[in-house]
Amino acid sequence: MDSNSQSPRNDAPKHRVENDAAIAPARDPHIAFNKPQAPGVDLRKGHDAMVLTEKEVDTADERDERDVKKGQQFHGRLLLWLAYQSVGVIYGDIGTSPLYVYSSTFSSEPSHDDLLGALSLIIWSLTLMVSIKYILIVLRADDEGEGGTFAIYSLISRYANIIRRDPREERGIKMERVNTAEFRNGNRQARTFLEGSRTLQAVLKVIGVLGVSLVMSDGVLTPAQSVLGAIQGLEVVSDNITKSTIVGTSCAILILLFLIQPLGTSKLGTTFAPIVCLWLIFNLAFGIYNLVHFDHGVLRAFSPYFAGAWFVRNKTAGWRSLGGILLAFTGVEALFADLGAFTRRAIQLSWLCFAFPCLLMAYIGQAAYISQNKGAYSNPFFKSVPPGMFYPSLVVAILAAIVASQTMITATFQLLSQIIKLSYFPQIKVKHTSKIFHGQIYIPWVNWLLMVGTIAVTAAYSNTTKLGEAYGVCVILVTFITTSMVSLVAVIVWRFSIPIILAGFLVFGTLDGLYLSSALTKVPDGAWFTLCLAVLLSSIFVLWRYGKENQWAAEAEDHISPAQLLDDRGSASSSTSSNLNNMGEIKSVPTLRPTSAMGSATVSTIEGIGIFFDKAGLPNSTPTVFVHFVQKFQAMPDVAVFFNIRPLSSPSVPPGERFSISRVFPRAPLTSSLRHVYRVTIRHGYTDNILTNDLGSVIYLELRAFVIRDGARTSEDVTDVSAEGSSGTPSEIEFAPSATSPQPFTHSPAIHAELRALQSAYDAQVIHIVGKEQMRISTLVDTKYCPTMRAGTGLSGWARKVALAVFLWLRSNTGSRVANMEFLDPGKVVEVGWVKMI
Repeated sequence: MDSNSQSPRNDAPKHRVENDAAIAPARDPHIAFNKPQAPGVDLRKGHDAMVLTEKEVDTADERDERDVKKGQQFHGRLLLWLAYQSVGVIYGDIGTSPLYVYSSTFSSEPSHDDLLGALSLIIWSLTLMVSIKYILIVLRADDEGEGGTFAIYSLISRYANIIRRDPREERGIKMERVNTAEFRNGNRQARTFLEGSRTLQAVLKVIGVLGVSLVMSDGVLTPAQSVLGAIQGLEVVSDNITKSTIVGTSCAILILLFLIQPLGTSKLGTTFAPIVCLWLIFNLAFGIYNLVHFDHGVLRAFSPYFAGAWFVRNKTAGWRSLGGILLAFTGVEALFADLGAFTRRAIQLSWLCFAFPCLLMAYIGQAAYISQNKGAYSNPFFKSVPPGMFYPSLVVAILAAIVASQTMITATFQLLSQIIKLSYFPQIKVKHTSKIFHGQIYIPWVNWLLMVGTIAVTAAYSNTTKLGEAYGVCVILVTFITTSMVSLVAVIVWRFSIPIILAGFLVFGTLDGLYLSSALTKVPDGAWFTLCLAVLLSSIFVLWRYGKENQWAAEAEDHISPAQLLDDRGSASSSTSSNLNNMGEIKSVPTLRPTSAMGSATVSTIEGIGIFFDKAGLPNSTPTVFVHFVQKFQAMPDVAVFFNIRPLSSPSVPPGERFSISRVFPRAPLTSSLRHVYRVTIRHGYTDNILTNDLGSVIYLELRAFVIRDGARTSEDVTDVSAEGSSGTPSEIEFAPSATSPQPFTHSPAIHAELRALQSAYDAQVIHIVGKEQMRISTLVDTKYCPTMRAGTGLSGWARKVALAVFLWLRSNTGSRVANMEFLDPGKVVEVGWVKMI
């Protein structure tokens, strides 16, 4: 039956019910409507009241494996295709470094020994920092396929109790905390100390967020640097190109680059990969040519002796020059951050088998040419181009420098999606761009904001010399943070021996420290910009998380089980045939009364089906919107549905696997109206459209099929309901939607009666009831009345008020639940509002 054929009441305009509104529900005239409880009633009061904790919810309901995100694994042609895409996205930044590394390292003609020293540093930096540290070690510290410092933080939090999670997301997290007895003594002490130190937990949180913010700050700088540098390369052809022409052209290219981002990572990577591949092949070929024709003696730089001799000979000047060597591996942080868009094996394959050999040969060939040609260090790539290849290499270099921006743009999308999942940023719209590679995403709001930022930076700095002063600090600071956090992963997750971990940290930490100390000398000259931007972003992320923790603490007051909210004192104690008439219909509907927490006021009924949107979906809890609806108006629909939408990380969920339906009161007598309270969970992929105008009809058909199935299995006595009382844990039954006629078996009178009641409610009306929570900052200082202060959220006084005020402003300007339900019939949507103090 179509929902549009319902009673005229379904065509009523959308209603908004606020906390202090006194709107009585539709009901029969003879049913008494008692006065609502006074505002601020504590729903937990009463000798049998109990607020469910998150751990109790977890133990009460077995997790569905479909809700847990798992990283994808690819083989064969798909793996090769993904590796090919990664070349076009990841290696644009690190791959274009041969354009300027030597010119950034030397300010005058280098001696042969200094040239060998610089080449040796480049070779061993690419080998140790990129190939060994990142490709072979860091990429293994992923969180179900996601990369970046925040993914490392999330991984640690799954193996140690160090954070509080969003109740809505908790069942989608696979906790893997290892038994204490399985740890070595040193590892066990380290985890115990971490779990017991709130200071260390806070530091770890800030470091993880700072790492993300540094990469995103680089995401503003890198497109401006790469595109501006590419257009400035045209000055090699003509000296008549003006500065305003260069800046204007750069801005136009940047706008075009951001306009094509909605195409998605897969299409852009496939499109850009030929450009980057051709560029790397040019570097490989030119390097071999220069090595053969000029000075093959530079191969001695593979000996680390020359890297050590560089510091002995140049001392402080050599240390300062590391800022130029550092540019040889800028972009390595994006290699890990982009992991979610690709896979570890795809990145390892593309780097070790292609990008790494090409870059090594490029630097070796340039060194061979510079050693035999005075002044070549100032523009090493173009001056070392073989005869006849200048203009082809110029075109490819400009194109490669332009697409190098994609590295940081993609990394920004991936990292922000992680921040959103762990409630460090508002829930903004995230689009999946591939049905094959699930981790490839696009975030419109971030894309346009990033475009504005890069254009502003391009116009403000106007040349790569000024931008270069701000470049590189974020990169090496992120690599140092990554080294520290992966060391902690090795202790808690991988459970390596402490001496082995310390030895690894000493090697990589020393390398990071050398480069970091040299790069910090750029701070007064321009690097302060990216650092300040990173601090600003980190402050926003941490502030939002602080507000969310206060919100969860306040909302915990409403986490009560259905049995704490409602009981059925007037119902029959059994489901014998004496409770049914000769048509199989229930003789009388029992009176529902709230429990002692509600003051035992009578609850009247409203004709129709009420679909209460349950944002948390906790199995033994009651939707907050339903709690406030019953508390304020002492009424409930004939049929109440607790409806939870659960998105999965796959593109689509087959219709037969989408719905999970259970009774909220599975042990209620057949004559009880509590039998008509259902919990419906719908799981969907990111391409499925479930909030459609016929949602009410779909849920009705699912409920009808469930009642038939439930009646069949009850009559055959094939299941055992393990819960006791009317609040027992429901057992879920999953099945395909049934729009056809019922199965050909004889239904019991009770099932006939329940189906008639369901049909009658559907014919009356179907209303979608959505919660709208408004928050206000509490001025109370007594922790007895302030749940967020009882939770120990850290700040107090004016600092707390300012932080929460900013949080509430951000919350009010980042959309609402009703805004996401535009496909529902407005005449069938009711918004119930309430005020929560934080």
